[in-house]
Parts: sequence; C-alpha cells; structure tokens
Amino acid sequence: MTIAEYLAKMKGGAKSPPGVGAGELLWSWIGSVLGIGACAWLSARYFEPRELSLLIGSFGASAVLVYGAIKSPLAQPRNLVGGHVISGLIGVACWQAFGSTLWVAAALAVSLAIVAMLATKTLHPPGGATALIAVIGGDKVHALGFLYAFIPAGAGAVVLLLVALLVNNLSRNRKYPEYWV
Repeated sequence: MTIAEYLAKMKGGAKSPPGVGAGELLWSWIGSVLGIGACAWLSARYFEPRELSLLIGSFGASAVLVYGAIKSPLAQPRNLVGGHVISGLIGVACWQAFGSTLWVAAALAVSLAIVAMLATKTLHPPGGATALIAVIGGDKVHALGFLYAFIPAGAGAVVLLLVALLVNNLSRNRKYPEYWV
C-alpha cells in the first residue's frame, strides 16, 4: 500500500447516520437521568458511608450506550456487565503488578482489557475506562483491590442495566435488550 492509498482511507466515504426524533431524545434523557441518578443516590446513601462507591466515570459512557444506542451490540447486558467486571479485574491486576511504573500499568490495563473483552464477547468501550480507573483512580480505588471489579464496576453496571430494562421498554418504539448472551 502506498502512502497515498493509506491516507485516502482516512477520508471516510460512508453516509452520516440519520438524526433521531424527539421521542428518542426524551427516552434517552429519562434513562440516563434515572440510571446515573440511581447509582449516585445509592452511592451517597449506602456505599460512601462504608468507604465504597457505586459511581465511576466510565458509567457516563455506559449510559450513552444503554440509553442512547440501545440496539448496539456494545450496549447489550452481557457487554455492559461483563465488560466492566472483566476490565476491572484486569485493571486491578495491572495496578498490582506494574503500579510502580504508571505508564506501563495504564497501557497494559486498557490493552489487555480490550483483548479480554473481545475474547469473551463482552466488548463494551467504557470497560477500557474502567480498567484505566483501576490504575489511576488513587488511594481509595487501589485500597479496594479486586473488590473494585464488583463494587463499584459490576454492581453499578447492574443498576444501569435494571434502569435500562425498565425505561427502554416503556416506549412502544423501543425494545431492550436485543439479546442477553
């Protein structure tokens, strides 16, 4: 391949997807408000008094998928929950093994999480952030050890899933999930 051919691939060429209607906007908003709100409320009320959390940054990206792109394979329950748990486990392992060299731990956490999610059919892009948070999340996250993969990563993903099941099926024009496994 020549350099010109390589650069030509970056032009794209596919047509932009269509916009969404007001109904989709409303249901996506309701789902994300309730899902992230539930994680935040449960975290403040029950988890934070116990030095835990139920809210991590990668859940913002998960909300985009499970409330705004509900037909995407990346938004399905197996991917949502499995992607966060697997990535959390890998992120913690990389922190524990390579945390003294942050750039190595960060690079390995994200790249190994991607490979593990692909291998287990649980690819969920926010999982990459979950793995990275395990490395760069600071003393509170590091103190959790492998519990981080289950609380907050797994438990928070389950809360987002429960809200997605309830909200995404209220509209007659929406159906979630497309499949479970």
